[in-house]
Amino acid sequence: MEEFYEFVKNRRSIRKFLSKEVENEKIEKILKIMKEAPSAGNLQAYKVIIVKNEKIKKEICKACFHQKFIEEAPLVFVFFAKPKISSIYYGKRGTFYSILDATIAATYAMLAIHCLDLSTCWVSAFNDEELIKILKEDGIPIAVFPIGYPAEKPKHPGRKELKELVKEIS
Repeated sequence: MEEFYEFVKNRRSIRKFLSKEVENEKIEKILKIMKEAPSAGNLQAYKVIIVKNEKIKKEICKACFHQKFIEEAPLVFVFFAKPKISSIYYGKRGTFYSILDATIAATYAMLAIHCLDLSTCWVSAFNDEELIKILKEDGIPIAVFPIGYPAEKPKHPGRKELKELVKEIS
C-alpha cells in the first residue's frame, strides 16, 4: 500500500514536455487501463478523442484560453461525457452519471500516464462549444490532457490536512 501511496503522491501536473513522440504502445496501454474504469450501469458513457495533429492541437489550445503548453505537448486526449447514453437508462440523472463516467475514466488514464513515465496536466478551463466544434463530437467536454515526456519536475504542492477534507459520523 505504501508503494501505491508514494506513486500517487509523486504524480505532478506537468506543463512542459520534451519533443519526443509518445509511442503507440504506451497510448494503447493508457486506453486499456482507462476502459477498466467503473461506470454507472457499466455503460461507459464517455469518449476520448486522441489528437496528434498540430493544427488541431493549436485550435484546442485556443479553445483552452491559449494555454500554450497544450499545443506544445506531443499528444492530447480530450474526454467527453456522453449523456445520451446514460440518459436512456437513468433519465435526467444520466447526465450527471456520464460526467462521473468520463471523470473516472480520465483519472484512470492519468494514473496510467504517470505509470508509463509520461506526464499530463488536467485542463478544465476551456470553451465547451469550441471544443465540440473543433473535434466534431457531441456530448460534454470534461477534460483536456496534454501528454508527453516531462521536461520539468515541480515540487509537491502540499495538500490540506485530512481533518479539513473528512467528516466522520459515528
